Parts: sequence; C-alpha cells; structure tokens
Amino acid sequence: MMKIFLAICILLSLVMELAAAESPQMVAGYTADEALRLGEQMYRKGLLPSGDPIEATVQGDIPVDGIMFTCESCHLRSGLGSVEGTIITLPTNGADLYRDYPLGSEVVRPMRESFSNQYQNKFLRPAYTDDSLAEVILLGIDPTGRTLNEIMPRYDLDEKDMEIMVYYLKNLTVDFSPGVDEKTIKFATVVTDDVPDKQKKMMYEMLDAYVRDRNSQDRHQERRAREGPFYKLERYTAYRRIDLKKWELHGKPETWKSQLEDYYAKDKVFGFIGGISTREWTPVHEFCEQHKIPSLFPITDYPVISDSDWYTLYFSKGIYQEGETVARYLIGKNDFNSLKILQVIREKDINGEHLSQGFEETRKLLKQPPPETLILKKDTIIDNTFWQKLISSHTADIILLWLPPDDVKTIDALARNDGHPRQIFLSATQQKKAIFTLTEAVRNFTYITYPFELPQDGRIKKQAMKKWLQIRKISFSDMELQGKLFFLNRMLTGALTVMRRDYYRERFFEGIDMMIDQYYTVPVYPNMSFGPAQRYASKGCYIVQLNSGDNPQLVKKSEWVIH
Repeated sequence: MMKIFLAICILLSLVMELAAAESPQMVAGYTADEALRLGEQMYRKGLLPSGDPIEATVQGDIPVDGIMFTCESCHLRSGLGSVEGTIITLPTNGADLYRDYPLGSEVVRPMRESFSNQYQNKFLRPAYTDDSLAEVILLGIDPTGRTLNEIMPRYDLDEKDMEIMVYYLKNLTVDFSPGVDEKTIKFATVVTDDVPDKQKKMMYEMLDAYVRDRNSQDRHQERRAREGPFYKLERYTAYRRIDLKKWELHGKPETWKSQLEDYYAKDKVFGFIGGISTREWTPVHEFCEQHKIPSLFPITDYPVISDSDWYTLYFSKGIYQEGETVARYLIGKNDFNSLKILQVIREKDINGEHLSQGFEETRKLLKQPPPETLILKKDTIIDNTFWQKLISSHTADIILLWLPPDDVKTIDALARNDGHPRQIFLSATQQKKAIFTLTEAVRNFTYITYPFELPQDGRIKKQAMKKWLQIRKISFSDMELQGKLFFLNRMLTGALTVMRRDYYRERFFEGIDMMIDQYYTVPVYPNMSFGPAQRYASKGCYIVQLNSGDNPQLVKKSEWVIH
C-alpha cells in the first residue's frame, strides 16, 4: 500500500508540475511578455502602464516626471550604464543587479573576477533581491544601506507597477545577443542587385581586407585572452574573430523582407556592417528595427528619416539633407519672409522627391510657407524655350532645380534673360561631376549643396586612406565609396573594443554613441559627430559656388554645420 501511495504522490506531483509549466507566467496580472513590454515603456519612455508619466523627485524634494528623467537617459538602453564627466551610472541590467558588484568606479569592474578572495569583499556590494531593488527605486537606498546620489530620481510606483519594473530589470540584458560564440562574432553586409558590379566588388574588397586584418591577430589576441595579465583580461577576452556573411537581395524592394528573413533564419548574425543600394533602404531598415539588429553605416542616398528608430546608424540623412540645408540657409537671409521660391522636379525622380521632401518639411518646421512646386512630366523637353517660358510664367526669386544632370545642361539660357532669378540651387549629389561643367554665365547666381569635404581640402586624411589601400594592394578608384568604407572599418574596431565582453546589440551602438567626434579619420566628410541615439553622423552640408576659370574650384558660401 505504501508503494502505491508513494507512486500516486509522485504522479500527482508530476501532473502539478506539468500544469504549472503549461500555464503562462503572470506578473502583476499581466502575461510575462506584456509585463516586459510595459516595463520597457516605463524604462525607456517614463510612462506607467496606464500611459501617464511616472512621478518622481530629485534632489530630495523637487518633483519631476519620468518623461524628463527616464532610466534609459542615464543607464542607457542596454542597462549597462554610462560615464558623463564625473558622473558614473552603474548597470541596471539583470545580470549585474542580481550578483555581487563593485562599489564605486566602473574601472573596478573589469578586474572583479581576477581578485583573490581576500580582496573581493572590499569592493563588492551584495546582489540585489526583488525587495531591495524595489527599495532603491522607491527610496534610493542600496542593499548596503548606502543612500544614492540625490540626482538619481526616486520613482513613486505602486505595488503592481513596481512588480513590472523589477521584472523588466531582472530580464534586461541577461543573455548575449545572437551571432556571438566563444571565438566568433557574425556580421552580414547587404547588397541589392541594382548596384553596379564595380561598386559591389569594391565594397567586398574593402570589408574582406578589414576582416583579414582583424582575424590575423597581429597582437596575438586569443593567446593574450588565455595568458594576459589580470588587469587586461576584460579587454583581451573580448576579442572575437569576425565571420562576414554577404547577403544579396534580388528583385523588387517589397520582396527584400522575405529574403532577409530567409537569410536570418539560416544564419543569425549579430549585426549588419556596410551594405549598399541605389534604391530606398526602407525594407532593410524596417527589418533591423523588427529584429533589433544594429546596422552600421549602410551606403545609401535614401535613408529612413526618423526621430525614434534606433537600430540603423547612417552616414547622413542622404540627399534629403541637401534639401533641408537650403531651407535653413535661406532663413538666414534678411528678406527671407518675402522670397518667392519655386521647386522644379521630374515626376517619379527619386532624387528630386527626396530633395523636395527635405526642403518642404524643414520649411514647415521653421514655420515658413511652402514653396511653389512644378512637377515636370517624363516627356517634357528642357531646352532654351523651356527656360524662357519658365521665367515668364513664374515670378520666382529663387528656383530650386532638383533635376537630373541632363535637364540642366541648357540653363545658360537663364543668363540671357533679364528676368533670371536671384539664385538657383542645385544638388551636388544629384549632379555629380556635372556641377563642374557649369559655364561662367550662370556661376555667379548658381548655388550648390555640397555635403562632403571639399575636393581641395582634407589632403592628409585622403593620403592616409590611400596608403591603407596601397598596403593591401587595393586600387584607388572611388573616393566617396572607398572613403566611407575606410571610415566604417575604423569605427567598427572602436565599437568592438568599447563593447568589451558585453556582447549585446544595444551596447554595440551605445559604445559608438559615446565616442568622441571624428575629424582625422574621415576622408569624405569634414567631421562626424556622435551622441546618444543620434542616427545621422554627418550633420552638416556646405552651400558653395564655382569660381571663375577653366578649372573651377568650389568656394564656400556657408559654414559646415548649418542645421
């Protein structure tokens, strides 16, 4: 009988365990997934599950709301903390909160696993529990009884909201992101089939050279990870060889997402590096947002313009930025309120559409009236007669010619007309080398947006890149493309180093966000600047004109940063 009784007890126990396993975990009355979503909203946006701002106090008694003082703004999206001057914000992710951790500076953290036992207790604070974590959020008191700096907000959360917040932090940045193992970190580069073979080959050549350099271990990184001094363990054990995947997309952009899903299902990568397309980058951008995959510096003239998307870092806003630049440049004119502005674009011309969008949206932001816009049919012939009719039918002070190079070949006709506009604007990205063919007749009233380092500037930076190419036996043929890839390679090294052993996708970009501005390693742009969640590194553009002579140079009519 006793054996039968024990068997029944064991069976009942198993049934109860199975039932518990099948029933969804609940957190404050929500499913685990919903609790994580609401916790993320609290952490990143400072909003309660109800949608109301979290109430908090700083400096003892100053009321603030969570929107002003979000957790993410100091502890970052990953929860791994940051350093701002003398202010150190320690990690708030589950892996660090729920284990003993050094008091004081982050500098101690890389050493903690190497100290002998007799020194450990001098540096560690006890691991948090759910209760002590709730106490520090509510009252600012850590497990040792130490009171945190008063700049750290004390958040007024009720019991249910606190349970959600604690659950979110416990699960924040706990497991490494996909695409990393003990020896390798996987990246992919994405190329679409519209890219000319020469450019595709050039990009692969540059990225492959970088991967070979890193994987050659010129400083014996893997051996140092095993045998290096204890105070450098974190740095050395962070080293991973790069495994670069080349994902090529074919057909219409609306099919790219499914192709990316197929690639990703077969081989999960840590992030994207580089990549190139002559079409809209939107499908790749949205794929990265959906799967939380960091994408570093894709080469595209048509990035997604967003104030909130996080997972793609672009060189700039692309050709959109040139339209934006003209809008901001014109607002500095004394009589800008009375200026009559005409935009001319071709229907279904992607460059014209983005230039026009950048100009119009910036004008609206600056509370200026929209310009008049003339959209030309595909079969419209642009000759001397066209320009004469344009001037007679549109009394514009300024004309923005967002047109392909072939369409502006005959603008000399404007100079022969007494009523020519005060200024004409062209885009250097749209016109490319054709800007240097403008005749003397129109140069004095033609202005050009130029979002790069001027050709006559940055000689030392360009020589450094050319030397790098020469050593690797890569021929120099395209300053813009090769210059961007050269900079990408250097930034990737820095990002991997700053990330240390924290192989989380969010940390990868946070390290870049905290980098200093780059002046000396950028052969294409005058400078690149970074900041938390800033996703367009080149934030400037020149307005230039051509000087006189048979071999004209570009002359600056504005400073670099004008927006």
